[in-house]
Amino acid sequence: MGNRLKVAVFGVGSLGQWHAAKYAGMEDAELVGVYDVDPARAAEIAAKYETQAFDNMADLAEAAEAASVVVPTPLHHDTFLALAEHDLHMLMEKPIAVTMREAEAMVARARQKELILQVGHIERFNPIMPFLENNMRTPTFIEAIRMCAYPPSRPGAAPRGTEVSVVLDMMIHDLELILHLVHSPVESIRAFGVTTLSPSEDFADVRLRFQNGCVASVTASRISPVQARTLTVFQDNRYASLDYGTQSGTLYQKGPDGMQAVEIPTQKGDPLDLELRAFVECVRTRSEPVVTAEQGAAALKLATDICHIIQTNPS
Repeated sequence: MGNRLKVAVFGVGSLGQWHAAKYAGMEDAELVGVYDVDPARAAEIAAKYETQAFDNMADLAEAAEAASVVVPTPLHHDTFLALAEHDLHMLMEKPIAVTMREAEAMVARARQKELILQVGHIERFNPIMPFLENNMRTPTFIEAIRMCAYPPSRPGAAPRGTEVSVVLDMMIHDLELILHLVHSPVESIRAFGVTTLSPSEDFADVRLRFQNGCVASVTASRISPVQARTLTVFQDNRYASLDYGTQSGTLYQKGPDGMQAVEIPTQKGDPLDLELRAFVECVRTRSEPVVTAEQGAAALKLATDICHIIQTNPS
């Protein structure tokens, strides 16, 4: 493959533009081009990062070895299958797809073609994650809260992310993380959701029980006046309270004089930059991604199960 991996970005809207920016600054990657359904937007981003704007996906796929796919979620499945025909390794933004049938087809095709398919669950690259993975291995209760204001309107398109439920747009980040930390099948789900400004849920509150006894409370809202991305993980004699946004946290643990608070050591960084560098490295070395297609599909299954319960049997 040469010294630098040839990478591309399909979809350079509000998020995809940052993928292009990060690749353009990497020493191990060469941004060979971008594509967008809006040719003017593709030309703008290409000029900004000194690369080429392509007017069709096939030509860009042939020019690249790997790519970020940052198109609307309903287009993930068809875009992946089209690009897979060009043997392109892909980082697919989360969620991996809209339905489990689509996700399973993507996983199967990636295996058949021996393609790396990483799913963009970016919180797995948050600098607070190593502490959780190394020190909170047997959680008994997890509370995740993710809230933000409603996305701004866009000319000719729905506000970003609102083409799917808040469960698929936002909560799925925390669902994937919780599955990663708990390592146990889900035993039961209780869920409630509210549709306010979008065709599907803008607020959801979920309670998960796992076969090993762990319980998780997960809340997501995209109609909140406040912004929050927090995770609290409890286990015997200690708990950790973490803030994704500030990349900081506190560990509370039992001591001789009661609970003692200790600041969690983290080396702050840019999760998107870390995610894309990890993707480039796993393609270069043909190693397993941090978030595999199978893990992305597992998170999607839990999210779609939650959506089904909200819509048919809310509790």
